[in-house]
Amino acid sequence: MDTGISAAGKTGPLAGLTVIEMAGLGPVPLAGLILSEMGAEVLRIERIGASPPLLDLPAEYDLDRHGRSVLRIDLKRGEGRELLLGLVAKTDMLIEGYRPGVMERLGLGPDAALARNPALIYGRMTGFGQDGPLSGRAGHDITYLAYSGLLHAIGRQASPPVPPLNLVADYGGGAMMLIAGLLAALFQRSRSGKGQVIDAAMVEGASMLATPVHAFMAAGLWRDERGVNLLDSGAPFYDTYETADARHVAVGCLEPRFFAEFARLLPLDQRFAHGQYDRSIWPAMRAEIAARMRQKTRDDWETVFAATDACVAPVLSLREARDHPHNRARGAFVRSGDLDRPAPAPRFSQTPSTIGAAPTDRDLKPETVLARFGVAGSEIAALVKSGVIG
Repeated sequence: MDTGISAAGKTGPLAGLTVIEMAGLGPVPLAGLILSEMGAEVLRIERIGASPPLLDLPAEYDLDRHGRSVLRIDLKRGEGRELLLGLVAKTDMLIEGYRPGVMERLGLGPDAALARNPALIYGRMTGFGQDGPLSGRAGHDITYLAYSGLLHAIGRQASPPVPPLNLVADYGGGAMMLIAGLLAALFQRSRSGKGQVIDAAMVEGASMLATPVHAFMAAGLWRDERGVNLLDSGAPFYDTYETADARHVAVGCLEPRFFAEFARLLPLDQRFAHGQYDRSIWPAMRAEIAARMRQKTRDDWETVFAATDACVAPVLSLREARDHPHNRARGAFVRSGDLDRPAPAPRFSQTPSTIGAAPTDRDLKPETVLARFGVAGSEIAALVKSGVIG
């Protein structure tokens, strides 16, 4: 869509795409960051009078704002709503993560937005979806994982379920699924010229990630229990083990040829080496692996298994991961101002992504931001003076 909006020299596969991001928490801001680093021009709309953020980060660490321009609007006032709809008319996408009905009550729901811009792709991110008995409920990653069945499956046998940070529902089932929907709708629009609404629910996105597990269960290859299956710490050759220095290694040699390499180098008793999938000996196999692992340090084991396909890895801390030789060689982490962070991913051969930095004064000035959308200077001045924007 030709909006006439300057992309400020941005490069990447999405250069020339314009996105309005309604400020929020979790998956929508991450989606905004990723789209921005792929080249999209993202304008973050922050509501005047909204609740303060859960975590008030210094600007150099606030990735919810990096790579964007920012505009604060009083959306409870008619002038503010009209301003935003005017911006929507010149935008490719809008993404929001409010509870169902909030955007409609503001007069900014899909019907109003698509009436202004029939080609708009309107991405909606919620925990439970736009309808259904739970649609109006609050929640977080752990809530949505609980309803998806996945939380029940994560953890060790006879131990409580373990929340996997907030990576699965918020960012895997949320941000990643939202981006997939946005890009699919963008492709469809290239054929039809029409926009559409994307209803991305974290419960459903997380469930989609577990599709193979449901297939295994249907085939009788997975028990609906925690810590007794192939990939949930039930198998002794897919688990973590403590080392002599009280650190850990991860063992993941599922395939027989990889397990054979692991058994040779550990070394593992022959009755275990030749009985990988004999569940009756798994408890004894686990005990022997654990005893062997406690004989060397984590880094010693890394040396033992270096340059092999035994699928054994040191369990690195977040800080250690930045300095691992492979990650350094790949440039997997980057320095952005005072922030060490993961590099943009995935990588593109022709149109590389760029790192989104903290907004500059120019990115925060209403005069600069709105001028790119063709809003007249006198109108901007009046909006600032009246407090509609700030």
